Amino acid sequence: MSSLNFQNDTAGSSWISIVKHYNHPDLKKSWFQFSSSFLLYALSWVLMYLSFSVSYWITLALAFPAAGMLVRLFIIYHDLGHGSFFRSRKLSNWMGLFLGILTFTPYYSWSTNHHIHHETVGNLDKRGIGDVWTMTVNEYLGSSRWQKIVYRFYRNPITLFCIGPLYVFLIGNRFTKKGMDAKGRMGVYLTNAGLVLFTVSMTLLIGIKAFLLIQFPVIYIAGMLGFWLFYVQHQFNPTLWARSDTWNYKIVALEGSSYYKLPRILQYFTGNIGFHHIHHLSPLIPNYNLSRCHRENDLFNGIKPLKFWPGFKTVTLRLWNEKTQEMISFRKLKLCAPIRVS
Repeated sequence: MSSLNFQNDTAGSSWISIVKHYNHPDLKKSWFQFSSSFLLYALSWVLMYLSFSVSYWITLALAFPAAGMLVRLFIIYHDLGHGSFFRSRKLSNWMGLFLGILTFTPYYSWSTNHHIHHETVGNLDKRGIGDVWTMTVNEYLGSSRWQKIVYRFYRNPITLFCIGPLYVFLIGNRFTKKGMDAKGRMGVYLTNAGLVLFTVSMTLLIGIKAFLLIQFPVIYIAGMLGFWLFYVQHQFNPTLWARSDTWNYKIVALEGSSYYKLPRILQYFTGNIGFHHIHHLSPLIPNYNLSRCHRENDLFNGIKPLKFWPGFKTVTLRLWNEKTQEMISFRKLKLCAPIRVS
């Protein structure tokens, strides 16, 4: 049962009236956020290059703030896909294609999958696109030995946060996928062409060694941070998953998406995406309005924050237990001798 009672019409009307005050982009704020973020990312790249001939340890240290700025640019890219950053769809698409090159992520196909994620998040009957693969206890217990091995490998933190980013950003995003429409395929081709042009230009400017030893740690660290954020936004306790017949958009948005309360500096680098419950309630709210929406409305007082250090405990969560309505670890599964639910 939801602790945030959205089942009645009054609460529904309240929800709609609240978000409409925040779901309009401010052109000045959007351009300032984009330009300042891009310039700071470019500056961090320059500093990494200047330090390259002095000490590569300094270069690696600078890769962390550079990766933070790339994550911030990815949040802008993400907002562009939702149409929440600029009113102009044409401007959003062109900017998205550009940032897709910087983030090694094709814009159209990623945005399409992300929209599906928003439409199906927390729905046990519609898993599979834009999600972290999550089995229920019964599904896992009913799986073959090989399926269990594959699932355990996938859910291992090394796979999720170390191998996954390398594969997705460097390999997976370079290819079209079955079922992609013409626009999605063209987006992959344009992104790849942009990356080739970027790589060749930077190689001619600073040399292939410097380029690879600067770009690789930046995209890798940013990728790991991005994967972590996406994971912790939906894999936590208490969260909410439901079958289609009881799935409710508003309830799942607020209880199935975390309020990941980060330190101020990390909130900056991550573009307020820790207010993920607000983002899922209304994807049209630009990232710079998320914290204000949460702060100014009593409706969200009942949302329990997931704080920074406790958030790391979520890496042990592996399965959804429909009986107890919680995420559990493999260890808890083994200790509790679970009863199957139909």
